[in-house]
Amino acid sequence: MKRLQERLTPLLKEWVVKGPPGCACTIVKNGELAYQEYFGYAYLEQQIKIQSDTLYRIYSMTKIVTCVAALMLYEKGMYLLNDPVEEYLPKFKNPQVFRYNEFGVRSASPASSPIRIKDLFTMTSGLTYGGDNTETERLTRILMEGADNTKDIRTLSKALADIPLAFDPGTHWKYGTSHDILGALIEVLSGETFGEFLKKEIFEPLGMTDTSFRITEDKRDRLCKMYDRTADGELTPNSKRDASYQPESRFESGGGGLLSTIGDYSRFAQALTRGGELDGVRLLSRKTVQLMATNHLGPQQLKDYNWTQQKSYGYGLGVRVMMDPADGGNNGSIGEFGWAGLAGSWVLIDPQEQLSVVYMQQLLPSLEPYIHPRLRAVIYGAID
Repeated sequence: MKRLQERLTPLLKEWVVKGPPGCACTIVKNGELAYQEYFGYAYLEQQIKIQSDTLYRIYSMTKIVTCVAALMLYEKGMYLLNDPVEEYLPKFKNPQVFRYNEFGVRSASPASSPIRIKDLFTMTSGLTYGGDNTETERLTRILMEGADNTKDIRTLSKALADIPLAFDPGTHWKYGTSHDILGALIEVLSGETFGEFLKKEIFEPLGMTDTSFRITEDKRDRLCKMYDRTADGELTPNSKRDASYQPESRFESGGGGLLSTIGDYSRFAQALTRGGELDGVRLLSRKTVQLMATNHLGPQQLKDYNWTQQKSYGYGLGVRVMMDPADGGNNGSIGEFGWAGLAGSWVLIDPQEQLSVVYMQQLLPSLEPYIHPRLRAVIYGAID
């Protein structure tokens, strides 16, 4: 695809001047490598260039892996999407919800319904991330700040179950720790640790040899440096983001804990592009991938799901799903799906066009609302 080289390469070169010090992009179309380039530096101060084996913190791109793993157990009949979570994780029995009266006085009372497993997939559980906007967010922040890497995902899920929800399950959409709880569910159903299950069922079969929750010493020099960017474009190294990847860490976050290379994650994306199978390894059936990439949000939840860069998208089982290209001025396909990571990594999966795109960088803030829509526009603009 000559037009990809002509249009995408200058754009990525521009970004490593104004944004992240380095980035990489791999595009596969109809099973063939259409584009693969690396620009800039993995470690700016030491002039270490981005390479094919550079490791990245993929943060929330972990979520797609978690949801695929959970759906593999769904396909084995081990649960149904509408099952209450409490049937498998008893600490979530009789959840409480924070409510406010007309005077703003807060109280907690029983939820109108249990959290369903589907609510974990779709971020409609009432669980949140840490923050200061609501009491649920505040208590979650305090819990997460006090947690350390000796805690496993089952221990964290039990602690999160004690925090009243931000809303009745199924009534709103709110980004949060729901996919971490899916990791705990996978452990209960499989009888293995979350990391062991992913390694045995996904990473080893697909040949994703560099994808894991921890980094060994022999790979540490391949880890891309994280950079903080000021408003005027100044970059400074951020070394605080590496603690959870230590070999002794027990915490395996289903919401954001994986390290990966662009090649590894591209194989995972290709499997989903092809309906759940790659090189004779089948993760999911074509029908289950279709279910994953279908919008599951109702009108109120779609109003809650209002991120600028997600305009024209709904939300499926752990992924954004293209619903209305015209609404977002988007030249992509209806049914395209994927997600992004905190530091700017991004995946696009388009079964209709047999197209997968994986982009990697390590920058905070990530400039996601600027970078990702432009990537999509250029890539689809190069398709014949």
